[in-house]
Amino acid sequence: MKGIHQRRRLRKALLTGCATFIAGAAQAQSSITLYGVVDANIEYVSNFSSTTPTAANRYTSGPAHNLVRMNSGGLSGSRFGLRGTEDLGGGLQAVFALENGFTLDDGKLGFGGRMFGRQAWVGLASRDFGRVTFGRQTTSIYDGFANFTAALYTNQYEPGSAIGGFSSRSDNMSKYVGQFGRVTAIAHWTFGNGVFGAGETPGQFRRDTGYGAALNYQSDAFGIGIAYDQYNPTLAASNDIGSFKRAGIAGSYAAGPAKFVAGYRWGMDKTGSNATLWHDNLYWVGVNYQATAALGLTLAYYYDDISRANVSLGRLPAVRAKNPWQILFISNYNLSKTTDIYLTTAYAKNAGLNFDSSATGFVNGYFLGAGKNDMLGVAVGIRKKF
Repeated sequence: MKGIHQRRRLRKALLTGCATFIAGAAQAQSSITLYGVVDANIEYVSNFSSTTPTAANRYTSGPAHNLVRMNSGGLSGSRFGLRGTEDLGGGLQAVFALENGFTLDDGKLGFGGRMFGRQAWVGLASRDFGRVTFGRQTTSIYDGFANFTAALYTNQYEPGSAIGGFSSRSDNMSKYVGQFGRVTAIAHWTFGNGVFGAGETPGQFRRDTGYGAALNYQSDAFGIGIAYDQYNPTLAASNDIGSFKRAGIAGSYAAGPAKFVAGYRWGMDKTGSNATLWHDNLYWVGVNYQATAALGLTLAYYYDDISRANVSLGRLPAVRAKNPWQILFISNYNLSKTTDIYLTTAYAKNAGLNFDSSATGFVNGYFLGAGKNDMLGVAVGIRKKF
């Protein structure tokens, strides 16, 4: 009788152990993480146009006025997302990410109403050979310069679209990222980036395609990155296929509580007949300084040397455009590991904030009023990460 009870206890222990092992193994094999950021601020903007420039009015602005408003996404665009991994064995994982962008002040979807406008992709990641993903993703030049911008592409007020290009988030993308010691290699191809046209047109393989590559090196104190990007947009006025190219180099150096960054980006936009629509050389320098454990300060300067800005995509001609420049300052104070408050301010000359102008289609939403050549922005806000 005693032997029977012992065998029952042993069997129960084995079953309990197996169940615990299986549950633990299942948990180790796959994971899904919900994450996000909510960021809102009160913003003052000078010389803001009372008329919204659109393609219909050829991006013509109206009289200038001062503006006070609530805005979403001062340091980070408000978002929520899901990312997950599944261990397939042998150092191979299935990976995915779905990330929604929205405006916190009114609760609307961002990115033209897309459900997952920030990113939406699935792929495979190898421990030894890198990751290959498919879907809506950021371009190689955008990722390649991300660690070399002073404000990390903050919504207010870093000209991220000028640095990384208007196609920085593209549809229908195949992308590779590999980490090899201190070196990161990135490359992508998009079958139709969705910026000025959807692409994937039968019989017109090149229309709205895009591709690029970047290479980064990062040591404890020093970093350098190079990148190239090209996309071939549909030019609405002529239904032609353009060729928009960007290339650049950037670097960083960290010394104690300070990190210095600098970069250069060349740009050239042409029609299918090789006529130049846009040619510029963009430069930026900046510094991040951790004044205390909680207080971080950022100062940056951006200058765009525009050689030519001609009629493009229904925009006004500006053959002799004045070169815009902008200075940025951010003070950011951490209340906890996930909550911070901030003051961010910028002054732009010869363009709206973030280099917005009729030549760029006012893509960033800072509409410079007619007859004005400068704009000041000041915002005070709070950001919560989860």
